[in-house]
Amino acid sequence: MPDSLNRMVITPELNYDQLTIAEATLVQQQLRGHLNLEPLQKQVRTIAGADISLALYSETVYAGLVVLSYPELQPVAYSLDKSSTIFPYVPGYLAFREIPAILKAYEQLPVKPDIVMFDGNGILHARRMGIASHFGVLTDTVTMGCAKKKLAGQYAEPGTSKGEYTHVTDKGEVIGYALRTKDGVKPVFISPGHQMSLEDSLTLALKCTGRHRLPEPTRHAHEYVNRFRIGALTEGYHEIDSWTLF
Repeated sequence: MPDSLNRMVITPELNYDQLTIAEATLVQQQLRGHLNLEPLQKQVRTIAGADISLALYSETVYAGLVVLSYPELQPVAYSLDKSSTIFPYVPGYLAFREIPAILKAYEQLPVKPDIVMFDGNGILHARRMGIASHFGVLTDTVTMGCAKKKLAGQYAEPGTSKGEYTHVTDKGEVIGYALRTKDGVKPVFISPGHQMSLEDSLTLALKCTGRHRLPEPTRHAHEYVNRFRIGALTEGYHEIDSWTLF
């Protein structure tokens, strides 16, 4: 791989805006060579949800991670960052718009979570390098994806009851799950990002599912980032007093 692209992988917050789509594709291919889908090896005590908020063609990105205790799923801390990007909105390449800001929020966390769940895809991606896989390989972090829409592959509709699921396949390969997280609502799409197996991602998604369509980590991340965007929360790292939860 050329040294210039290697530097882009190492320092995305400095370089991703400079990439063409062809160069971004090369970055995804290079990162895919380091993908680890072996079963989860670590004990899980915390899990974070990661999300961003931005208008489709806006250059301003509001990013956040909310850390939850596990298995209690109680928010204990959050980190928020506001930055900008000029990387274009191109399906399949959203990591290049979002990761630089999420990385800054992640770096603000004094203690890193055991797992990061993204509002986006892991290997459920045409090149097996959705934002969760991209971030996981880049940072050597255990990650998984929970997307609201299918980015790649085919699936049969799961049963209508909470907890029912079907495989999402692409070119004969299982790349994730369509999971019903609430009776009668649309499924979400679960896949491993990095350092966990397909089965691990499904198990964790089920254990993180409460009364809502979105699993608790990404549901909280979505709420916190949107509150940040409207000015109800401030940038930086914050620990959560249990009495101030909303």
